[in-house]
Amino acid sequence: MIDASLKQLSQALAARQISSVELSTLFLDRIERLNPTLNAFVTVDREKSLKMAAAADARIASGTAGPLTGIPVAQKDIFCAEGWRTTCGSKMLANFVSPYDATVIEKMHRDAGLVSLGKTNMDEFAMGSSNETSFFGPVRNPWDSERVPGGSSGGSAAAVAARLAPAATGTDTGGSIRQPAALCNLTGLKPTYGVVSRYGMIAFASSLDQGGPMAASAEDCALLLNTMVGFDTRDSTSLDRPVEDYARDLDKPLAGLRIGLPKEFFGEGCDAGVMAAVRAAIAEYEKLGATCVDVSLPNSHLSVPAYYVIAPAEASSNLSRFDGVRYGYRAADYANLDDMYMKTRAQGFGAEVKRRILIGTYVLSHGYYDAYYLQAQRIRRLIANDFVEAFKSCDVIMGPTSPSTAFKLGEKAADPVQMYLSDIYTIAVNLAGLPGMSVPCGFVGGLPVGLQLIGNYFAEGQLLNVAHRYQQATDWHTRRPAGLV
Repeated sequence: MIDASLKQLSQALAARQISSVELSTLFLDRIERLNPTLNAFVTVDREKSLKMAAAADARIASGTAGPLTGIPVAQKDIFCAEGWRTTCGSKMLANFVSPYDATVIEKMHRDAGLVSLGKTNMDEFAMGSSNETSFFGPVRNPWDSERVPGGSSGGSAAAVAARLAPAATGTDTGGSIRQPAALCNLTGLKPTYGVVSRYGMIAFASSLDQGGPMAASAEDCALLLNTMVGFDTRDSTSLDRPVEDYARDLDKPLAGLRIGLPKEFFGEGCDAGVMAAVRAAIAEYEKLGATCVDVSLPNSHLSVPAYYVIAPAEASSNLSRFDGVRYGYRAADYANLDDMYMKTRAQGFGAEVKRRILIGTYVLSHGYYDAYYLQAQRIRRLIANDFVEAFKSCDVIMGPTSPSTAFKLGEKAADPVQMYLSDIYTIAVNLAGLPGMSVPCGFVGGLPVGLQLIGNYFAEGQLLNVAHRYQQATDWHTRRPAGLV
């Protein structure tokens, strides 16, 4: 059952071959045994999880179960969950217990009947590309425990890669689902901005953040995404549009599919082994009936500098709420209210979060707003327009997800710019609000490589179809780390 797909688990539960309580216990025992090494989970509550599993078994017995009822999943610790500790990987919220459910959690628990196994580790307030900024310590990559799993959804990625959970939620602000999926040999999808509600998802950069699924395969991601989407009046950025069944067209043939290959993704800066694996994957698509066309994203080289103006600016605003007054960490000793604010934030935030708050405050300040923030927003529009133009001649864009395989813990910690460049291929997708995903496409030196697929707005179904057909023809996504038994 450890390696079973979501569809296989659903069939086993429906046929009463296993109960949700038994299945959840299986994964909880595995978490207890392996998590001390991987540090993928920061909160596990066996009693809560088994209570949910028992309720799911009752739904199955009564005939009111949905397709994923009773299946256990891991939740990124950025989603508020009622009665669960919700830390966002930070000291600031290390002891915060949420009084309410995020919409994504509510949909999964109440509507779909999924069982939460616990909350997964992450970069502090989702700020990082390696899961090394977490207050609870770094997550270790199951493929090599001396390497990073990627970030900020590194805990979710490591949990699924090590089969501590069949699937997990993640969030993606500049690549935080796709990059860890690539480094841990998973399939991860960032939907179109606004398709998944952000209510109850602790904000980093509000115009960029988007929740999505992480799992072994595209089919699993499609099934999990079905439980996450939908219009939400509590989120002003939620889009009111018909709900789709993302698993409906997975088997559609790829004949006639036009794959756009941006010249900017296939130049210098990418590891030779990674590029070879990506090109081999594209060749496989040609065998499946697709054709390749050359496209250009001429402003993509500006995505990293634009992102690191816009995202910190929004973060500086969003994180102003953490002041020690209403919830979260509060400094123990202070002279007055101003002193409490300063000491609380100085002690409660880590170095990377402070760096981004300072950058964001600077670019929004009087005299610099026009020069930095406004200019970055103009570049953002140019980047989005590049994609609009590219999609006139292709259906899906492909390239590397990450310029390298998983790097060693501490390797880039002292150089923020090198760390930021880990997301060089993913950030433009968030700036444009497009859907993107990463699928396993090979290995270099025993470490996974991810192929990035980028679709037009609301083309999640097409991306999942394109990924699924590739996974039917290859077995990269079925590979598991050795030594985790």
